[in-house]
Amino acid sequence: MQILGVDIGGTGTKGAPVDTEKGVLLKERFRVPTPHPAKPDAVADAVLEVVRHFKWKGKIGVAFPAVVKSGVCYSAANVDAAWIGTDGRSLFERKTGCACGMLNDADAAGLAEMEFGAGKGQKGLVIMVTLGTGIGSAMFIDGKLIPNSEIGHIEIRGKDAELRASDRIREANEMSWKKWAKNVDEYMRTIERLFSPDLIIVGGGVSKKHEKWMPRLNTGCKVVPAMMFNDAGIVGAALGGRGPKA
Repeated sequence: MQILGVDIGGTGTKGAPVDTEKGVLLKERFRVPTPHPAKPDAVADAVLEVVRHFKWKGKIGVAFPAVVKSGVCYSAANVDAAWIGTDGRSLFERKTGCACGMLNDADAAGLAEMEFGAGKGQKGLVIMVTLGTGIGSAMFIDGKLIPNSEIGHIEIRGKDAELRASDRIREANEMSWKKWAKNVDEYMRTIERLFSPDLIIVGGGVSKKHEKWMPRLNTGCKVVPAMMFNDAGIVGAALGGRGPKA
């Protein structure tokens, strides 16, 4: 099945047709700036631009930075607060004329990793965390998504974990890999204590530099870098669009 995957981020909205059986992009990704302010109609126009670029008429899947339930947004991260309470799926369907599935962006990346990447075939509880501007998360039990987890907001030493262990914090505070890894280790061990996962997958740009910090972790649980990298959001969005009301 071929589905157009669209990954909406705080700065860019990118998409490409995806072979959902193989987890590969069928054409080079196309990117447009995410509008500012990122209000619903303006973001929908950006998605329409991606759809028109590929002259797409079939199903689309949208990965979006919010808690998403049945297409409705219940939060807004790096987009305008007007998204809260908005039926994003219906908006995208009206704007594009395409059947649309919509899901949280971290859940989308996790789906891609579970089907085609580091989590393929893994049983038990798998948690994916993305260490970037904040900390995104996706949870799976025997391969089935538990949607809209927000474990980047677990409190550690009086702060959201993402205020201690995100890549943004590492860069902003000019932290060495050794010092930052200590914070990440504390976060990972907190996850381990609370959830007892069988595997933790780490995504985000720092996963490409895992050799600099991952060996410093002292978790009992296996921790591995993500494998899908920049394709994860688009592929996962397409996987979320497999059903017309995904």
